[in-house]
Amino acid sequence: MTSSLSVGLIGAGAFGRLAASHLVPHLDLVVHDPAVTALDGVTLVSLAEAASRPVVILAVPVQVMAEVCREIAPLIQPGALVMDVASVKLEPMAAMRTELPDTTRILGTHPLFGPQSAAHGLAGQSIVLCPEPGVDPSCVANFLRDDLRLDVHVSDADTHDRTMASVQALTHLVSKVITDLDLPAAPYTTRSYELLKQAADLVAGDSDALFRAIERHNPHAADLRARFFRTARALDERLE
Repeated sequence: MTSSLSVGLIGAGAFGRLAASHLVPHLDLVVHDPAVTALDGVTLVSLAEAASRPVVILAVPVQVMAEVCREIAPLIQPGALVMDVASVKLEPMAAMRTELPDTTRILGTHPLFGPQSAAHGLAGQSIVLCPEPGVDPSCVANFLRDDLRLDVHVSDADTHDRTMASVQALTHLVSKVITDLDLPAAPYTTRSYELLKQAADLVAGDSDALFRAIERHNPHAADLRARFFRTARALDERLE
């Protein structure tokens, strides 16, 4: 991927804006989002223009992935590479395969960072690539590794979602509970409490749509969530 490569980014929410700011220096990037009228340093275009690029990135909630794919399907070029940035992979990749043309090459991606955790830059942050069978992710992986300095991992979608059930769904659940407790500031703390509070603060600004996507659209998250609450109830009973 080079500066001459034409890329269309659809969606300029919190993550879409972050992605655009880091991609613009390296690629010929255009962005479409009907809710955005201006974006510093970025060319905003129609949906048709963004979707007709040889590489298309879908930075939209997993809840509307199928709908967006149906809308852009007639606009996608034969052989185009379409990527998503959703926090789960099985569901959005299935939606892309169902709704997009058969010739579309699909590469699921999950950046394991967001505007808060990448506030000081992307270098060293992790990203997971989940290519469909037959799709070679090496060009994208090399760009992410060499130009953006990301730590790149390649996985299948099911392994990704199984891993994220504990790595992401569980940690977001615990962090959400801590945030919703609305604990007062402590005059003195332990290191373990500080780390727990830091984890909660990292996800405190995430949207409810993102939280629901992580918890409800990962097919492996529900079982782990049920085990977590069973274990918590068992501990509570021991204390009683």
